[in-house]
Amino acid sequence: MATSIFPGEAPDRPEEECAVFGVYSQTDDVARLTCFGLQALQHRGQESAGIAVGDGETVTVTKDLGLVTQVFDESALAALKGRVAVGHCRYATSGGASWMSAQPHMSAIDEVLIALAHNGTLVNTNSIRADLIAKGVQFRSNTDSEVACQVIGYVTRETHHLTDGIQRAMETIEGAYAMVLASPTALYAFRDPHGIRPLCLGKLPGDRGWVVSSETCGLDIVGAEFVRDVNPGEIIRINETGISTLQAVQPAEPRGCIFEYVYFARPDSVIDGQSVYQARRAMGRVLAREAPVDADLVLGVPDSGVPGALGYAEASGLEFTDGIVKNRYVGRTFIQPTQEMRQMGIRIKLNPLPSVLRGKRIVVIDDSIVRGNTSKQLVSMLRAAGAIEVHLRIVSPEVMWPCFYGIDTATQDQLIAANMTNEEMCAFIGCDSLAFISLAGLREACGNAQHKTFCEACFTGEYPVALPESITKTAFLTKGE
Repeated sequence: MATSIFPGEAPDRPEEECAVFGVYSQTDDVARLTCFGLQALQHRGQESAGIAVGDGETVTVTKDLGLVTQVFDESALAALKGRVAVGHCRYATSGGASWMSAQPHMSAIDEVLIALAHNGTLVNTNSIRADLIAKGVQFRSNTDSEVACQVIGYVTRETHHLTDGIQRAMETIEGAYAMVLASPTALYAFRDPHGIRPLCLGKLPGDRGWVVSSETCGLDIVGAEFVRDVNPGEIIRINETGISTLQAVQPAEPRGCIFEYVYFARPDSVIDGQSVYQARRAMGRVLAREAPVDADLVLGVPDSGVPGALGYAEASGLEFTDGIVKNRYVGRTFIQPTQEMRQMGIRIKLNPLPSVLRGKRIVVIDDSIVRGNTSKQLVSMLRAAGAIEVHLRIVSPEVMWPCFYGIDTATQDQLIAANMTNEEMCAFIGCDSLAFISLAGLREACGNAQHKTFCEACFTGEYPVALPESITKTAFLTKGE
């Protein structure tokens, strides 16, 4: 769950941009299945949700700001009838938070409507937008998803084949993307050449249809069986004649985002053959080996820190405990808080157990530190609950570089690890000791992934997709610069 709750509040975790989901079935209620799929993927974005349905003649969309259950009720779903559906839930990075930026994005190709849902971020949209505007194309928003739609539409008008338009778009756009697209009669799924963002294919029982989802947990909730991941650079098309595939662009070196295993993905998902839960538990075991400490208890920051805490306790021999209670009914809200509520900060979501922590030396396992403000509040809260020592252990390396591939990390001047030494961070946060897992240790914990090369740019500054100067000239300035 996102650490930022209130409007205008900067997150202190890397925030995933969104989730995508798609269904093709001639027998099932595709909108309802998509709604449940998006609920399973809600952790990937809480600012807006939308579903578009193709009924053989046209495409209809319902979308709005809010959680999936706030946007869709029985009457909304009843109005979305068809055989193909795509859905989206969003955490805004490109385009900001507005109804126009909510997805799926609708676009007209002559008389045919299409709906596109996108997880990721494109890095060369400025040049593509300028080129299309020069050709007379008009834009309604500033999202990179609309840029992709307009490229698809421009080429499709020339060739009269939607697959050609998608292929040309994949040859043109650069960055990270996992996309699903609905026409009135077909479902399309496609992924960038590096496979940075996850996307998988599943099949409904009894040959009732096909499902695509950002994570396998989306397949599970609708009873679909996992078939395989969508390959990098591949287009999958599903319609009344069945399923077909096209290697639209040459696949590059696999670079799936390693932070999916650390924080973004649900623990019950499997990405590239690696169980997310088992990876997180292994991270804790590695961290216990790399950064041991003499303490009484180990606890994890709910939810993503808990498997790591179990692994740390297992490897260290220290006792695991539930020392922090999470309020699971607090999500993102558009209700303006009082100043007193803002000052309470993290306590809105997390509350310590003094009866467990009083007089104890504790090891606290968390997934990441971006700005450091949430960690500072957490340590202060644990000390107020009676902990006599607080040792912070992080199951990701130091986040030193911004991400431009669909994650809302800050510019480098706002990343605490890029501007402070470990000792300075420890003093700022107020913990007794602070340690991060090594990059080699993180890779070891994800050792069951089929592809052993990851996107690790937020740790190393090595970006698998080249970045234009318009991005790099401002994003890489530290506080000292």
